[in-house]
Amino acid sequence: MDYGPLLKTMRVRAGLSQDQLAEKLHRTGSCISKFESGKKVPDMNTFMAWVHATGTMEVAVAVLCGMDGISIMQQLLGMMFAFWLI
Repeated sequence: MDYGPLLKTMRVRAGLSQDQLAEKLHRTGSCISKFESGKKVPDMNTFMAWVHATGTMEVAVAVLCGMDGISIMQQLLGMMFAFWLI
């Protein structure tokens, strides 16, 4: 699974810039960029820290249950669109 687009969607949904997320995860902005571009794959600790920092626990559950990345992103974007309509 390509985690990059999923990680970026999680960050954007949380309203965080790469630098803001990097600060929360004690990483550099370039490190966050590498994760989001697929040049690096996060280990489980980093992934869970990302989940907590972005408030996307449902994504972690979906990934652990084997849901594919496209379905997860569609749900996240659908939630963002629904929230925007309210």
